[in-house]
Amino acid sequence: MAVRKKRKKRKKQLSPARRALIAFLGALAILTGVLLIFHKPELEVKKYPQFGIEIPVDYAIHGIDVSRYQKTIVWDAVKAMNIDNIRIGFAFIKATEGEKDTDEQFKRNWKQARKVKLPCGAYHFFIPSKDPRKQAANFIRNVTLSPGDLPPVLDVEQASNLPPAVIQAGAKIWLDLVEAHYKVKPILYTNADFYEKNLGRNFDGYPLWVAHYYEKRKPRVKRSWLIWQHNDAGHVNGINAYVDFNVFNGDTAAFRSMLIK
Repeated sequence: MAVRKKRKKRKKQLSPARRALIAFLGALAILTGVLLIFHKPELEVKKYPQFGIEIPVDYAIHGIDVSRYQKTIVWDAVKAMNIDNIRIGFAFIKATEGEKDTDEQFKRNWKQARKVKLPCGAYHFFIPSKDPRKQAANFIRNVTLSPGDLPPVLDVEQASNLPPAVIQAGAKIWLDLVEAHYKVKPILYTNADFYEKNLGRNFDGYPLWVAHYYEKRKPRVKRSWLIWQHNDAGHVNGINAYVDFNVFNGDTAAFRSMLIK
């Protein structure tokens, strides 16, 4: 029987268009690799061991807020701290709470912060179940504001098992009375979740200082904001305790324009 010779299989030839596509994809892959090696993606936060936290890099003006929990503060050391041009540019200081209480460190903190010429502001911790008029009177009685100070702040973060309408009504009374006394619109402080649930659109006209921790670039809040409290576990020279860190949403000119004239 005759043996048939096996035919050699012909290799499929790639079309010119397909060869060009493969060459293009190869070159693109090489270029992408080179870019990844030499181009570092834009940072959102940077860890500063001296401050003990990550700090958002998109902001130029940084600040803290303090109360009796930070105990005795050495304000000279706070003002002098400078790490890679990150320094404390402002401070909010707790002044009062409820109808009668005054923070035990307020007078000292207020005097010493001003002495080192650190722009500072005072805040009132609001208790919705208490009389808002007496709470406003408590703040006004204890806080004297001067040119160069930050506007007064109402800290509203406690619901006291009250409905939003009651919280809003009381907060509005405090804000109106304090604005009438100091002739400047107060700043409203709260956290992002509390604002959405208990305050909302009725307070969109107030400058917002919002607490939203451990976000990378900005707080997740639907409205505009002035100050972002981004961390509650920072370290600062002169303070022997954790301290809240904040950033101002603007440049130096915008910050100056916010100060009391």
